[in-house]
Amino acid sequence: MTKTVNLPDGTALPLIGFGTWQLQPEAAYESVRAALEIGYRHVDTATLYQNESDVGRAVKDSGLDREQVFITTKLRPQDARHARRTLESSLRLLGTDYLDLWLIHWPTDQDELVSTWQELLSAKDAGLVRNVGVSNYSPELIDLLTKATGRQPAVNQIPWSPAQHDPALLEEHRRRGVVVEGYSGLKNTDLNDPVLTGIAQRHGVTPAQVVLRWHLEHDIVILPRSSRRERVATNFDLQGFDLTAEDVAAIDALTQAG
Repeated sequence: MTKTVNLPDGTALPLIGFGTWQLQPEAAYESVRAALEIGYRHVDTATLYQNESDVGRAVKDSGLDREQVFITTKLRPQDARHARRTLESSLRLLGTDYLDLWLIHWPTDQDELVSTWQELLSAKDAGLVRNVGVSNYSPELIDLLTKATGRQPAVNQIPWSPAQHDPALLEEHRRRGVVVEGYSGLKNTDLNDPVLTGIAQRHGVTPAQVVLRWHLEHDIVILPRSSRRERVATNFDLQGFDLTAEDVAAIDALTQAG
């Protein structure tokens, strides 16, 4: 069973998600089908990726109940003025009547920050979305939304990798009760770094598995993506080994070196 983290409304968010950025339609369908067969129960897409219908078809064809799969999509800032229409389009393409999580993909213009957040909250109140959050927001912007509406984002999806992580920033999110989802964890990492290859060798796993496991040790949601089935499988296979405190500290230290 994949570890989960509870969102404020009680929804269990699987810590290992499958990312679909840059996956073209056919690859998105095949990869999501493979991911669900392998055991992933959390799929992340976005209006921007233009593969929502393929993701939706893969979920439907998987034979799993809709309730078993946590689906996230994201609103582009340029669609903020017709957010509800965009959401309805996403739901139609995904073939579902609700989302588990809807995020604002990156901050809108200053004058639309609060109104866009209010659109997400009203979609949640209407039962179209179970949880709402943001992506690429600073703690200051999160505070601005919370102060204006009295309701804070459940999630912030931000870049996170051994070379690009900030314990103080993580602490800011924790203090607010906002779950951090990390993206580009592998893309922004030198997998040939001797620290990572050494740890991987000791545990009999790949450097990529070490990096993903390091995210989990910090309770950060990961969204690895691949169109190769064997890679999709190894990215999910993170339960058979444990990083030591020394391993984690050595990986944490790569940010200073990076």
